[in-house]
Amino acid sequence: MALCSSDGALALPSELIVHIFSFLSDRDKLRASAVCSRWRECLFYPALWTELKLRVGGGTNGGGSGSEQTPRLEFLMRKFGSFVRELQLELAPLDGCLSPLQHGVDAVESDPQFAKDAMVTYLDQVLCVLGSLRNNRNLQKLSLYGDTCILQDDGILDSSYLSQVDQGGKKMKEIQQLFEEILSNSRQLKWLSSAFMLGVVTPCSLASLSNSSTSSLEHLSLIDSQLPSLISSIELERLTNLRSLSLDFCNFTSDMCRLLAGGDRAPLHRLSLLLNGAALDVKPLDGTTTEDDWKALVRRSTNLRVYIMAMDVCSQDLLRVLKPSVPLERIHLDSYSTPVTDGVLELISQQYHKTLSHFILMRDEAGFPDLSVNRNEDPLVLLAWRCVHLAVLIIHGYTVWSHNLVAISRLRGSNLKVLEVSEESIDFDPDQSVYIEGDPVHNLVKEVSLGLGRVWHPSMDNSVVLNEPTQHFHREMQSFSAGM
Repeated sequence: MALCSSDGALALPSELIVHIFSFLSDRDKLRASAVCSRWRECLFYPALWTELKLRVGGGTNGGGSGSEQTPRLEFLMRKFGSFVRELQLELAPLDGCLSPLQHGVDAVESDPQFAKDAMVTYLDQVLCVLGSLRNNRNLQKLSLYGDTCILQDDGILDSSYLSQVDQGGKKMKEIQQLFEEILSNSRQLKWLSSAFMLGVVTPCSLASLSNSSTSSLEHLSLIDSQLPSLISSIELERLTNLRSLSLDFCNFTSDMCRLLAGGDRAPLHRLSLLLNGAALDVKPLDGTTTEDDWKALVRRSTNLRVYIMAMDVCSQDLLRVLKPSVPLERIHLDSYSTPVTDGVLELISQQYHKTLSHFILMRDEAGFPDLSVNRNEDPLVLLAWRCVHLAVLIIHGYTVWSHNLVAISRLRGSNLKVLEVSEESIDFDPDQSVYIEGDPVHNLVKEVSLGLGRVWHPSMDNSVVLNEPTQHFHREMQSFSAGM
C-alpha cells in the first residue's frame, strides 16, 4: 500500500513501475496493481507477460466448471493474445462440467447433457484462444493439449453426436481456419505442439506454416489418435532446423526416418513416439521404421534420444517396434487388459542398458501379474542392474516383491532419483518373514531408504502413479524435448 501513499510514488514514470513489476510474481503483480489506477495501467505492459501457462476446465483446481472459466479465459486472451510469445494451454472440457461426486464415464452415461455442454464449452474456448492469436506475429511457442480421452473412448465424438452441438461443422471449420491463419501469420515460431485437440489440426494444416517459421521451427508435435498422419514427409522436408519431433509411432515411416537422416538438415535431438494398441487395426505397423532406418538416423544424429509410450500394446507388437538401434532413453508401458511379459523387460534391459534413464510400468486392472514367476532372477532387478543410468522407476499393477525392491534400491542407490511403487503392488515373501523381526512394512521402508540414501515410502496416493496416459505423454514429452 505504501507504493502509492505519496506524491513521489504516484509520479513514478511508467518505465520504472514496469521495472518494479518485473521482479514480482504474477500473483504479486496483481496485488500491486490493485493499489491505484496508475499501477493498474502498467500491469498489462507486454514485456511483463511474455509467457502464459493455462489449464481451463477440470474442477479439481478449484476453478469451477469449464463454462464458468470462459470469461476469465476471454479476458486473458483479449489482454495478451496479440503479443504473448509463449502460450501453453490445457483444456479439460469434460472434467470441468462434472460435479465432484461424479466420475467421467458414469456421469456421461447417466446424463448425456454433460457431454454436450462440455463440447459446446470446448469449441467456444478454442475459438476464443485461436481468434486472439491469429494476428500475433511475435508468437514463438504454441502448446495445446485437449484432455478429451473420456469423450473419445466412449464414442461421444462420433459424427452424429457432434452434429448436435455443431450443426454443419461451422465451428470446427472456423477453428481449423484460425489455426492455419496463426501458422501463416507467424514469423518466428520455434515450438508448435497440438495433442488430442479435437478439430484443430488437419493433415493440411502444416502446409500453412510461413516460410520464415519453417526455418525457425525447432520442435513439432501434432498428435490426434482419431486422424491419419498429421505430418507428411513433404512438409517435414521444409523444416530443416527441426531438432525435436513428436508423433504417433505408426506414422513414423521409413521414408520419414530416412528424410531426417539426410545431411542437408540439422541433426535430430529428441524423438517422442506414442503407440496406441487400440489403433493398430486402422494404423498397422507396416511401413514403420526398420532397423536399418534407425541405424542411418543415429549415424546422422549422434545425440538423438527417444521417448516411447505404449498404451495397451501386446508383447508381440512391442517386440516388433523395439529395434536394437533405437537410442531409447525413456519408456512408459501402460495397459488396461494386456499385461507386459517378462520377455519384453528382458529385451529392454539388454538392448538399452547404455541409454535408458526412465522406466514406467503401469497396469490399471484387477490382479497383479508376477513377472518373476519361473525365473531365477526378477526382470525388474535385472533392469536396475544393467541400466546404469536409470534415474526414474515407477511401477503399479504388477507384483513387486519386497526383497527385490530392496535389491533395486541398493543397485542404483542415490542415482535413482524417483522410485514410485504403489503400496498394493508390493508383496512380502512369507518364507523370508520368518527371518525378519518386527513389522515387514517398517523393515522394507527402512531398507529401501538406506539403499537410496534418503527417506522413502510406498506410494499411498494412486494419483501419483495413475494419471491419464495421454496427459502424461504430453507433459513428459514437453519436459523431454525442453531438455534438448
